[in-house]
Amino acid sequence: MTSALLPGEKPAPGPLTADEQDYLDRLIVRHRGRPGMLLNILEEIQENQPKKYLPLDYLEYLSSRTGIPGAQIFSVATFYALFNLKPQGRHTVCICRGTACHTRGSKALLDRLKLLLGVSEGEDGGSADKLAATTPDGEFTIRTVACFGQCALAPVVEVDHQILGHVNERVLEREVEAVRKGARS
Repeated sequence: MTSALLPGEKPAPGPLTADEQDYLDRLIVRHRGRPGMLLNILEEIQENQPKKYLPLDYLEYLSSRTGIPGAQIFSVATFYALFNLKPQGRHTVCICRGTACHTRGSKALLDRLKLLLGVSEGEDGGSADKLAATTPDGEFTIRTVACFGQCALAPVVEVDHQILGHVNERVLEREVEAVRKGARS
């Protein structure tokens, strides 16, 4: 059951189920008026999604229930690299594209990873400096970041939230194979 509308709130848009609306309403009530309300709500939404992303219908509902303009919510969701607007793979490989990593071969690592996982140029939704692509089987998402802040370890790659330093193509292939075989989870 969803909560009653507060003054200034609009009825909910979109095809959300009653359970989804109730979940979002409870998040809004729990965070209403607190510093960082929007960021906290977005983090919880994404964390509770099986594919770790922010569904657009959730963002529209959030806007209608909080009075926060949809453009503002979308701006926050696209500004922070931790938020995803598309479903993510079960595993994530993130390659640093900062200056130190770039000069030590991160572009070659990115190209090798795309080849290894079968991600073509048209699927990546970005350039070598800003990429987020999920393999067709939904197993891997390849991402790039501007900098991990681990420049002394360049080139740096993160595999399922584990930072690896001084990565070369052989190490990257070994790590991806370990993930595929379930040796890393």
